Amino acid sequence: MEPNVNNSLKLFIEYLQIEKNYSQYTIEHYQHDIREFFMFMSEQGIPSVGDVEYSDTRIYLTKLFDHQLSRKSVARKISCLRSFYKYLLREKMVEENPFSLVSTPKLEKRLPDFFYEQELSRLFDACETDTPLGKRNKAILELLYATGMRVGECCQVQLKDIDFSLSTVLVHGKRKKERYVPFGSFAHDALEDYILNGRRELLKSKQDHGFLFVNFRGGPLTDRGIRDVLNRLIEKSALTGKIHPHKLRHTFATHMMSNGADMRTVQELLGHANLSSTQVYTHVTKEHLRNIYLSHHPRA
Repeated sequence: MEPNVNNSLKLFIEYLQIEKNYSQYTIEHYQHDIREFFMFMSEQGIPSVGDVEYSDTRIYLTKLFDHQLSRKSVARKISCLRSFYKYLLREKMVEENPFSLVSTPKLEKRLPDFFYEQELSRLFDACETDTPLGKRNKAILELLYATGMRVGECCQVQLKDIDFSLSTVLVHGKRKKERYVPFGSFAHDALEDYILNGRRELLKSKQDHGFLFVNFRGGPLTDRGIRDVLNRLIEKSALTGKIHPHKLRHTFATHMMSNGADMRTVQELLGHANLSSTQVYTHVTKEHLRNIYLSHHPRA
């Protein structure tokens, strides 16, 4: 394979970092998907990115489905490669985008999974608050539900981002976009208790790195660490199923809209770039209302 293949990826990644401000997590996915396609090119004897034709993309699409990937995964990989070639076309490194005509598979419309209020109460009851780690876990749960922030955003919160006088947190979102999100009295009390009576003990003699949530060694808590915390709470609460990272975020948005919040406000609180990302929660609340109606109306 020609050297320009790897060089094209290097330039594209720099473009994503500098011009698009994509997160490192997103960039790693792009790299993985493009390198996977490079391996396919090597297997097919295609020497350079400019030699890929539409017929090759169809073969690649078939190969992805042969590996029994979900439609969502296939759609993501094709979208990634389409963006890659769009950039190469812009930089005049190729003469055409072979992925421009490839139709991505239609995704099944799935409503976001969320907790009902009774389930959420059981989850909060599962938190022990008599240990530093227990206080931390309660603060994590309260903050995620109070703000609807992403788990990755929660990891990045620093002490200086919390304003207790206004009960707001500065959230560092995707593509370096920042937003202020308010939180209520339950999250306020849990955070204050954790910072004063839990965090100090977890840090022990370590130098303070400034991150709000710390692990048992005193280092910054990662998104995987938060995921583990939530899964353990699910087990203790005896709720069925696992808690995926976005479930509390979905719950926040669903409860807000079920209780009358307007869509624009929820969009701003969630940090959605497009209103279409927020609109899915109108379907959730309508479905929720329909289920309640069918369960309680005598002539339903």
